[in-house]
Amino acid sequence: MNKHSTPFEALGEEKIRDLASNFYDIMNDLPSASSIRAMHAKDLSGIKAMLAEFLITWMGGPNYFLERRGSLCLTDSHSKYKISEHDRDQWMLCMDMALDSIECDIDTKEMLKQPFFQIADMLTNT
Repeated sequence: MNKHSTPFEALGEEKIRDLASNFYDIMNDLPSASSIRAMHAKDLSGIKAMLAEFLITWMGGPNYFLERRGSLCLTDSHSKYKISEHDRDQWMLCMDMALDSIECDIDTKEMLKQPFFQIADMLTNT
């Protein structure tokens, strides 16, 4: 059982920032994630920072994302893309690999697995 009440407590800000960066590095390098990579700009530095702020806020840390963006709503920003179940599954694979890359413990991975899937599934629109 997880001794932390939030993923932020379990991971901390630095590991969450590493998670976001590693997620995009994996997505960039993984041939099977080419469809989700194509939805992003060539330079991933801005989106890495944005995902880090989102995850920090969403996981129970400081409200960086809300302070800068005003909302945690992802549907508007993703609505311009055709996101399939295949894309969702590739996103999940990249995130799972990123969690492994930061040596996320199994309890925290389990705490995040279903909520991550729910977010990715909610954005599926084709």
